[in-house]
Amino acid sequence: MIAVLQRVTTGKVKIGDRVAGDIDNGLVILLGVHRDDKEEDINFLADKILGLRIFNDNNGKMNISLQEVKGSVLVISQFTLCGDWRKGRRPSFTKAADPDKGKLLYNGFIDAVRTRGIHVETGEFGAEMDVSLVNSGPVTFVLDSHA
Repeated sequence: MIAVLQRVTTGKVKIGDRVAGDIDNGLVILLGVHRDDKEEDINFLADKILGLRIFNDNNGKMNISLQEVKGSVLVISQFTLCGDWRKGRRPSFTKAADPDKGKLLYNGFIDAVRTRGIHVETGEFGAEMDVSLVNSGPVTFVLDSHA
């Protein structure tokens, strides 16, 4: 799994005119599921993300985790993170999980984060979505469970 984390003051996802998810103070997570991902990848990333000390303490130092700031998460499915752009000019997505497996692991990740006590909002797997956010910092990390 690949997760792009963006620390935000606000994040929102719209599907058409409908707001599907909306958060303040937390993380927008773009989540790509590889074809060879397993449940271990879900738990590894959920634990790592929630424990990362990437929020500022009173001294302005990144020293506090999402759990400690009681932040929220907006999770967006993003199969294009698994794209292979090295050959030619059109990316290949053969490394992305098939839609059934991708949706299963995407939902599994959401459930794993929720069971750890974090408020989670989501987009809709496979939908055309408009994502807006205000990146705080800016702070952005790319996590790959295979790296």
